[in-house]
Amino acid sequence: MYSKEVMKHFSNPKNFGEMKDPDGVGKVGNIICGDIMWLYIKVKEKKGKKTITDVKFKTLGCAAAIASSSMTTVLVKGKTVEEALAITKEDVLKALSGLPPMKVHCSLLATEALAEAVYDYLKKNNLEIPKFLQEHHERIEKENKEAEKKYEEFMKSQEQMLSCKK
Repeated sequence: MYSKEVMKHFSNPKNFGEMKDPDGVGKVGNIICGDIMWLYIKVKEKKGKKTITDVKFKTLGCAAAIASSSMTTVLVKGKTVEEALAITKEDVLKALSGLPPMKVHCSLLATEALAEAVYDYLKKNNLEIPKFLQEHHERIEKENKEAEKKYEEFMKSQEQMLSCKK
């Protein structure tokens, strides 16, 4: 059963939608459950610090995935890039008053999408990318390639099945 906070963010997600001309975009997915998230950020210099001034998301997934994405955007808006990178899945879980154990991975996807958006922003602006973020990106990139390969294999098998029925 979902908490009131989860249901609130699922029923009325905050910061939902695409962003025009984002400074960074993060895309992540989970091949097992099928959830896919896009997180968009706008970054501006404020008082000498790079601050996330706007954030949006699109999520294809369950109630927990949508609520986690929404809550992540609420937690990150107005934070510096460094503060945003410090947000953990535990922070998202706490802010949502928890998730059922089988849905905890949804909060992880939201923070991974955030990290990917920050990575994208830093790379586009030729800024230093912390080692942990580079390693995170490489892992996500590998997982995305594996997911795309499995999708292509699935589509080929579907095409073969359809051609056999003709």
